[in-house]
Amino acid sequence: MKHGKVRLTHADGIAVMTLNDPASLNAFGVKLKEDMAAALTDIEASPARALLITGEGRGFCSGANLNDPDQPERDFEGEASGRVKSSLEDWFNPTFLRLRALHIPVVTAINGVAAGAGMSLALSGDIKIAAKSAYFLQAFARIGLVPDCGSSWLLPRLVGVARAMELSLLAERLPAETALTWGLINRVVDDGELPEAAMAMARRLAEGPASLGLIRKLYWESLENDYAAQLDLEAQLQKQAGRTLDSKEGRTAFREKRTANFIGK
Repeated sequence: MKHGKVRLTHADGIAVMTLNDPASLNAFGVKLKEDMAAALTDIEASPARALLITGEGRGFCSGANLNDPDQPERDFEGEASGRVKSSLEDWFNPTFLRLRALHIPVVTAINGVAAGAGMSLALSGDIKIAAKSAYFLQAFARIGLVPDCGSSWLLPRLVGVARAMELSLLAERLPAETALTWGLINRVVDDGELPEAAMAMARRLAEGPASLGLIRKLYWESLENDYAAQLDLEAQLQKQAGRTLDSKEGRTAFREKRTANFIGK
């Protein structure tokens, strides 16, 4: 990427996006945001069948970079009056919507801190794997702000209103193993095992059928749909899945009692 604040690699159907500003614990600064936007454009147009997101160094992502030398001074009065867009309206919200709309499954490998917007990024994964030393932090109350980047929508649905309130009002660290117990993430592994475990999971998803992208769409949209709307969506996506070559291969392999060879199409 242009600034080197995000590394993007492609291999064996897996796109690996690594936030690469370890000095700031991979905080969202101007250059990192520009690089991440470019990486997402690349991924959206690529033949990748799974995306793995992680952070370089001691942290996954510490949230917005409040000490970013490239960031102009915020015009809070302008934002409040509507004269200028906030960074949420201009970059964060569109970017998180892009992540949600991806047509491939997403794995997040959470190393170290995942705070603020970084916590939202960690939770954007369909499969979330954390190192034992990792922790999550809704840091907003510490600086007199409110949760953003979708955390106030997602947290109550993942852990319930009481725990979401606790995380946001008290702004205390949530250790990875507690996050696992609460159902916030999928797996916790020893620190040294995280890269291998996350890559193995991404590889498993990349070797799966094209319908995996439709499955992630089903579950993300289920958080908003009522029962009837979800039944309709299931019917629509089942038709779409049934037309794929992978569905034909899967049904043939089932009848022939062999392992299916999916190609992601």
